[in-house]
Amino acid sequence: MKSIIAVITFSLLSVTFAPKAEASNVAQNLCDYVSHDNKSKLRSYLKSNKLKIRKVFGGVSCNGKNLLEFAAERNATKTGAMIIGKLSKKVVASNLVSISSSELALIAEKRVSS
Repeated sequence: MKSIIAVITFSLLSVTFAPKAEASNVAQNLCDYVSHDNKSKLRSYLKSNKLKIRKVFGGVSCNGKNLLEFAAERNATKTGAMIIGKLSKKVVASNLVSISSSELALIAEKRVSS
């Protein structure tokens, strides 16, 4: 009886901790693609993992910044423009002041005003 409880407990613990490692791996990959300004790899990765920028934006942090701020910091205009296009106008407007890249700031202002 004790061995059955131990097996069930071990099974539940191993299933519970697996997604956390996967989530950090997803965040790391997204940050890598943004830092290298590789729009095609970012798009492909999102599609193959059935992810959407709108869904992961709030949960992904790159060097303590969200994806849009990180893209602006790295001058990743291609991926930054893609992220701006995929986010809602409200989210872009709330992040507008934190965009340090003048090119991305123009794209964001255009998105918010349209």
